Amino acid sequence: MVRTGRGSGRDGRPTLEQVAARAGVGRGTVSRVINGSPRVSDRTRATVEQAIADLGYVPHRAARALAANRADAIALVIPEAEARLFAEPYFSGIIRGVTAELADTDIQLLLTLIRTPKERQRFGQYASSRRVDGVLLVSVHGDDPLPDLLTEIGMPAVMNGRRSGQESFPHVDCDNLGGAQLAVEHLLGRGRGTVATITGPLDMYAAQCRLAGYREALRAAGREADDDLVAHGDFTEESGHAAMRALLRRRPGLDAVFCASDLMAIGARRALREVGRTVPGDVALVGFDDSSMARHMDPPLTSVRQPMEGMGRAMTRALLAEIADGGPERPHLVLPTELVRRSSS
Repeated sequence: MVRTGRGSGRDGRPTLEQVAARAGVGRGTVSRVINGSPRVSDRTRATVEQAIADLGYVPHRAARALAANRADAIALVIPEAEARLFAEPYFSGIIRGVTAELADTDIQLLLTLIRTPKERQRFGQYASSRRVDGVLLVSVHGDDPLPDLLTEIGMPAVMNGRRSGQESFPHVDCDNLGGAQLAVEHLLGRGRGTVATITGPLDMYAAQCRLAGYREALRAAGREADDDLVAHGDFTEESGHAAMRALLRRRPGLDAVFCASDLMAIGARRALREVGRTVPGDVALVGFDDSSMARHMDPPLTSVRQPMEGMGRAMTRALLAEIADGGPERPHLVLPTELVRRSSS
């Protein structure tokens, strides 16, 4: 019999069992390291990775996926049109975080846009056939049935944001209410007397929370809420422009606006310029996102920073852990926001 120098697999390659023996751990621990599970200590991971390097072990991806009944793929589902996906920096930030977290794994990312009920049904059938191992959901509206469908079929999934304050679906969100409060407190602290807001779409819990934060900051300062100072948008630039025009018609003396997204703040600034109002001289402006657009506006935009890339990373870590271990933990994470002050306010 001819011995191979490194392993005893049929093709002479080192085996998973040999890696486990060399590292002094169980076969399951080696499998978790290979599959990118976060539920392995840094020390154990380093030991296993060293054993893999010493033996020259190369996992056979197709065989591994078949044995584990895995597709080695996850879907990132965004129920929005292409125009919003490519126009809004929020989505690119989330995607950067997701891809960064997947960079050291063998898992493929499938980007899926769902715009119609038919597309939602088609994706449900695709997921039911187990062509992906898990799903990341972004920009979910309150009436979207997809989270419940994924729960019904037992598909591991994590959502960015929440549908309500009682959300039970695994999720990673940011402190939308607290961030809005910071923005409005800042405007009031700068001596602004008539502070308006442009909301996002109120079928999204994030937009509801930002409106609630605006109202709470006014209440805490002893100011009465005024419905004439609230205009509704949908997070897009054009909606910010239209909402700002409506606010100026209703309350031409306003001197500050909190916009629930940076894109809407860009639209609001355009509307202000069209009527000769200066920023921040006549009207102070604050956005939400702290996107690259905020830094490059003229003047640069004060904005609430939400950790877009951090949320993408956290969602992905949570999903990979559920896929790898199938554990009972259901992440309910809310990450902090902060106000970044610039010259627009």
